[in-house]
Amino acid sequence: MEVNLMDDWLEVPEAGNLARGSMKEVSVGGREILLVRSGETYYAADNRCSHLGGKLSEGDLDGTVVTCPLHGSRFDVADGTVVRWLKGTGLLATIGRMIKSPQSIRTYPLKMEDDRLLIRVMNGM
Repeated sequence: MEVNLMDDWLEVPEAGNLARGSMKEVSVGGREILLVRSGETYYAADNRCSHLGGKLSEGDLDGTVVTCPLHGSRFDVADGTVVRWLKGTGLLATIGRMIKSPQSIRTYPLKMEDDRLLIRVMNGM
């Protein structure tokens, strides 16, 4: 029996209300998604930092790079890569790096269809 791990494409709510150069949290299929608009391009990623679960939508955005409000980790929402793992060089930052190594954030494919922004998420993730 073949298992299909992909859900259907789901509409991203209120995507048309997102201004260029901004981000917000949206709920799609029971998931917290960070929606980012950089120029005319939209990006979608998990809204939780892979370090300690800070809400990325409450952080800062610079182009496609979002900074976690808790410890300053930075991620590129275009592909989920870690730009900086934790902020600073002091003892707390060193301990934080020892506790958990850098981990990217999950990103999700998006497409426009009939002026609606659609996202595809995987089952069980």
